[in-house]
Amino acid sequence: MRKRDDEKQRCIKNAVVHLILEEGFQGASISKIARTAGVSPATVYIYYENKEAMLREIYLEYTEVRIQYLLQYISPNMAGEEIIAQLIRRYYHFIREHKEVFHFIEQFSACPVLQNSCGLMKGPAALNQLLTDLKQRQILNNFNNDNLYAILFSPVKMIAVITCEPENIAMKRLNELIYIIQKALIKDY
Repeated sequence: MRKRDDEKQRCIKNAVVHLILEEGFQGASISKIARTAGVSPATVYIYYENKEAMLREIYLEYTEVRIQYLLQYISPNMAGEEIIAQLIRRYYHFIREHKEVFHFIEQFSACPVLQNSCGLMKGPAALNQLLTDLKQRQILNNFNNDNLYAILFSPVKMIAVITCEPENIAMKRLNELIYIIQKALIKDY
């Protein structure tokens, strides 16, 4: 019985992401979400108090998943160059492998209602701690972590979202980007 419940919730989440990307916040009503998920509107309310709470919870969950995906292969004994390369490559692959989730996160990352809850997330705290540790160990230049996020991840999006480019060209661009970012962020590179 529990597995069936988890499946319903997964279907609801998939429907939310799909409809929000296709029709926007206003176009994704609870009834449309329920219909797309193959459940009744009453079932949606079993899992989520209201649409705002549902969006916030799904956003936080998927943001957490993205951060864990980035940090999955990072270890404290890695060299700074290796950590930067790993973070950038993992972000690129996350975007390419989870396009709808990525676009959902991006669409709502600036939403004030959702941003109010970000401080509660474990993932960003772990990434923030990694960057702080690298600065304390004199591996990274002492830049503000928000600027480090922007430098590390924003340019990756420019490469990852281009789907008409052959993969080998994208990889060349990604490798060059990794070199540029390593040169900019790593102390005495």
